[in-house]
Amino acid sequence: MTNEEYIVIKGHGSISPLGHTPENIRQAYLKGQSAISRQILNQQLTPVAALPKVSAEAILRLAQENKNYAALDKSVLMAIYASRQAVTAANWTTEQDIAVNIGSSRGATGLFEQHFTQFMQTGTVSPAASPVTTLGNISSWVANDMETSGPTMSHSVTCSTALQAIANGFAWLKANMAQKFLAGGAEAPLTPFTVAQMKAIGIYSSPEEKLFYCRPLNQERQNTFVLGEGAAVFALEKVKRKPEPGKVILEAIGFGFEKIKSKAGISAAGLNFQTAITQTLNQTNSSEPIDLIIMHAPGTVAGDAAEYNALKTIFGDNAVPPITTNKFLIGHTLGASAALSIEYALHILQEQHYLSLPYPTILQNKSPGKIKRILISAAGFGGNAAAVLLKSST
Repeated sequence: MTNEEYIVIKGHGSISPLGHTPENIRQAYLKGQSAISRQILNQQLTPVAALPKVSAEAILRLAQENKNYAALDKSVLMAIYASRQAVTAANWTTEQDIAVNIGSSRGATGLFEQHFTQFMQTGTVSPAASPVTTLGNISSWVANDMETSGPTMSHSVTCSTALQAIANGFAWLKANMAQKFLAGGAEAPLTPFTVAQMKAIGIYSSPEEKLFYCRPLNQERQNTFVLGEGAAVFALEKVKRKPEPGKVILEAIGFGFEKIKSKAGISAAGLNFQTAITQTLNQTNSSEPIDLIIMHAPGTVAGDAAEYNALKTIFGDNAVPPITTNKFLIGHTLGASAALSIEYALHILQEQHYLSLPYPTILQNKSPGKIKRILISAAGFGGNAAAVLLKSST
């Protein structure tokens, strides 16, 4: 990087269908068992990826710490939980000025639906409804919990939200507008209305009993989208010398956009993915290969194919690097999905272990050797796409 400056991930935290502690999540990835199960939503049996009971109890205990926390949406509580882990892992002190950018596609979904239902039934609404359903209250409550005085911001760029937050942290640190930056995404969309919206698009997975309800890039070319919930947050810092071996560097970030041509805002060629990934690759002068790609791949026929087509255009039909994804384990967590993909990348870089997709796929079967550089992509409704390149320091 220019002037020997590096943006590094000093620590991270998460809570997801895989668990709420680093060891829970490590073991879940090593086992590769899907965390998706079926629940009754809108009187229909529906596959979803919910927090396990022990993780849900951890969130409940957090809500009971403070009377104000009891009124917060699950998305906010998960963001606070993950942020505490990240700050601890980074050895930051909470009195330091820490910039906070936690994004979410849907925001306070559960509370919004509750307050709106009350309004439709009674014509009145609680005074707390507006403060606890604003998108900005995710980062605000994280900052409040840490008692930091740094800048806070929240945003929504659909399913590329978390990568946009990481990009903000990257830019702010490079510009010396912040010394420490907490970035990530949080999403709690397992609500009747949100699930109904996904089903209305026609992409939701069948509730028939299966080993894997969500099957990205599946050979049968069926829509197998499943909603999940979770949060992941990363403590970012700029360092002026090469990080010690094993530290993870944010090497480059790129963005793409294409004119909306469908409900999902994506073309068959994946033009937004092409732009984002190409921009990312062009930002680095390294001749080292991309060892692995973690695809967005939500389990939709059109979206998965478009992203794969973009990769074949960039790398060549027979030269696409090995590919993986974690959505067959945790479903699609919308605005938190790319953050959880980054967490998966950190697991891979540390453990040198990744999951090949355990069902017939449209991919070429490849296995990487030593994994040092991982490309992660994400895209969402509206035509937005983003990509990030992570590198393990050697």
